[in-house]
Amino acid sequence: MLPQLAKLRGVALDFFFPRWCLGCGKEGDFICSSCRKMLSHLNPPFCPRCGCPQINGVLCPGCVGWQANVDAIRSPFRFDGVIRQAIHQLKYQNLRAIAPSLARLLLDYLNTSSIPGEVLVPVPLHPKRLRERGYNQSYLLARELGKLVTLPVVNDCLVRKRPALPQARTATVAERRNNVADAFVCRDDRLRDKQVILLDDVSTSGATLDAGAAALKASGATSVWGLVLAREI
Repeated sequence: MLPQLAKLRGVALDFFFPRWCLGCGKEGDFICSSCRKMLSHLNPPFCPRCGCPQINGVLCPGCVGWQANVDAIRSPFRFDGVIRQAIHQLKYQNLRAIAPSLARLLLDYLNTSSIPGEVLVPVPLHPKRLRERGYNQSYLLARELGKLVTLPVVNDCLVRKRPALPQARTATVAERRNNVADAFVCRDDRLRDKQVILLDDVSTSGATLDAGAAALKASGATSVWGLVLAREI
């Protein structure tokens, strides 16, 4: 679509379907400037591996002894408040139009964080789950973020080869890791020798990102950093 037509289309959509802030209801954007200032940021010091708050900035108890495949996990926000609402709207209420706004929040974070990456890879859904939902929210975020940071998005290399329970239905870290163990595989070696940013919407234990990183490194990726919009702490 030509830039002029895309802009006109956006203006028309905003006219007929105005955006309302999920936090305060103000018209204009899905998260207004006032509510953005109230978001729960994850600031240092944090665990260098999982990115969770850690008062002395060393490995947290949960990461000590964890033979992780993912090099590190980073996130700008806690999974609560307006960010939680936004992710739920994107993920379960078909509010795909919010993806660009959330991608801009990720861009702000990347502009102040050192995360190595040459390519963005969204965490894939199993084909059955994709058919049920109709879209992959992680791909929508990766697509919009890729436009902003001018990184390629590879959406068809890492695939989920077996279904798993939603991670929210598992009770412990061990259950989460077992739930997604060997769940992913790479179709080819396009990501060989690449620094990969593995993107998802939210993470709790890091098990899904770690399982994805295992498959990516098995296919030759040199590094895999997980990037999520929010961490459940």
